[in-house]
Amino acid sequence: MGDAAGEQVLLETLEEGVLTLTLNRPDKMNAFNVALHAALAAAVGRAADEDACRVVVLTGAGKGFSAGQDLADRAVAPGEGRPDLGESIEKRYNPLIRALRALPKPVVCAVNGAAAGAGANIALACDIVVAAKSARFLQAFARIGLVPDSGGTFFLPRLVGDARARALMMLADPIGAEQAEAWGMIWRAVDDDQLQGVVREIAMRLAAGPTRAYGLMKRAFLASSSNSLDAQLDLERDLQRAAGAAGEYVEGVSAFLEKRPADYRKTGL
Repeated sequence: MGDAAGEQVLLETLEEGVLTLTLNRPDKMNAFNVALHAALAAAVGRAADEDACRVVVLTGAGKGFSAGQDLADRAVAPGEGRPDLGESIEKRYNPLIRALRALPKPVVCAVNGAAAGAGANIALACDIVVAAKSARFLQAFARIGLVPDSGGTFFLPRLVGDARARALMMLADPIGAEQAEAWGMIWRAVDDDQLQGVVREIAMRLAAGPTRAYGLMKRAFLASSSNSLDAQLDLERDLQRAAGAAGEYVEGVSAFLEKRPADYRKTGL
């Protein structure tokens, strides 16, 4: 899908079960405008229903992952009247975050450069985040008098702790990928020239894995933040019942007993 100028704002490739979605506005540091939002939302929606897609990789073109919101976009840019930023959040960012978290397939984020504002929080909404060591994460909202959005105030305190999250958001100082890994914000920081290979290896492992079970895991993770222990135990019981009734479990146990690699692709979704 392109914008008004005909620019293809999102690149999509599907190979061996891996759907790679590349934010493609490199001249704008892959900042989000209405067109990019629409393209990404549509692609994530298709991924949920496409059996050939077993894992999603989200990354950015050029030198950055995403600078967050494009402040020049007419939907949010200050003009004669004050923009309703809440409307933009409600219509675009919130549905995207919910879709990424609820997608019944793993989402791997390859942070190839700066991830700022909503761009940082969209990355944190993914299941596994791998960043190039040159990448930086920046909660830039305070620099323009705004509140962190796109789930940032939810994800960041849970990942790095309340004290660190408050300082990162209020001071709006960048954090490097290696520090982000050390604090548990992301899964791994790797040398820049290894990012593509490491992410590919992870994606292929996930694509060969039990996709249905991954989707059930994500349901458990999503519920755990608000459930009591008793409610979570009950949910685990129900999800395990569903997993045990699926072909992946039969294949997994058979492969274990036969001392061979499991072939989950043949079990379907």
